[in-house]
Amino acid sequence: MPLTQTIPVLDLHLFQTDDRDRQRFVNQLGHALETTGFFAVINHGVDPALIQAAYQVAQQFFELPAATKYQYELPALNGQRGFTSFGKEHAKDYAAPDLKEFWHMGRELPTSHPLAADYAANLQVAEIPQFHPVITQLYAQLEASAIKLLQACALYLGEPETLLSDMVQDGDTILRLIHYPPIAPNIDPASLRAAPHEDINLITLLCEATDDGLELLQRDGSWLPVRSLPGQIIVDSGDMLQHLTNGLLKSTTHRVVNPESDRDRRFSMPFFVHPRKEVDLTPLASSIAKTGTQQFSSIAAGAYLMQRLREIGLVP
Repeated sequence: MPLTQTIPVLDLHLFQTDDRDRQRFVNQLGHALETTGFFAVINHGVDPALIQAAYQVAQQFFELPAATKYQYELPALNGQRGFTSFGKEHAKDYAAPDLKEFWHMGRELPTSHPLAADYAANLQVAEIPQFHPVITQLYAQLEASAIKLLQACALYLGEPETLLSDMVQDGDTILRLIHYPPIAPNIDPASLRAAPHEDINLITLLCEATDDGLELLQRDGSWLPVRSLPGQIIVDSGDMLQHLTNGLLKSTTHRVVNPESDRDRRFSMPFFVHPRKEVDLTPLASSIAKTGTQQFSSIAAGAYLMQRLREIGLVP
């Protein structure tokens, strides 16, 4: 019997057809983000062969000698570009380190662009010539899909269609390639592959991971496993979207649990969709009207991000 998904599965093709299907997709997306903060999407426009190519170059990188990988870990970049070594990041308010290492690729702008100085240059992996071209292409396809999802989200909120997608135009969006190695016998017993946390950004698109392990915290306190199924991208709303909507759309706690076999490893590729640094995250008046008293203060996206990077140990 084929595995079935445990969260709502939405078809992005509906958003690009007639008005009735378009509205149906908008309602499905909004309901999922209000109730669980998670859904899976099919017909998302990201080439499955490209996803697999990205996992191949990611595996090639993480299998490089440790000394080689460390050459791509530059403290001045605060983990926002290049390599972050095993055990460096931890969840907010969680002391034990996550059992992972990862690579970050961010926005690339021409030097003539007014925001070019806001973003550090991406690092090139000299040992794997195809690494950068493949990851760049994946970044572009994920962003195109994210734009459509944010447009649907804005319509659900009763706002202009481009409200959220305009916020992320030339924004601080990050593609993360994660390697969860086999579990070593001497690890901190409190450590998980990814401890319970919420994402920082507006929305996250998670390419189908190479294995299960993702779980989300339900309202009754139980943990719901989320399947990694071919053709599906997992989408969740982050703290910035929760902040902007005054809590109307939920940022749901989730984790990646350790495998039953200590010999198993796992790769995943989340795409964290961020606004530009100057974007105002003050809760929308329309969302306050639906939820009551304003719950969150005014703050710019850049300040919000920097505060969280300190809390998770990437910024001193």
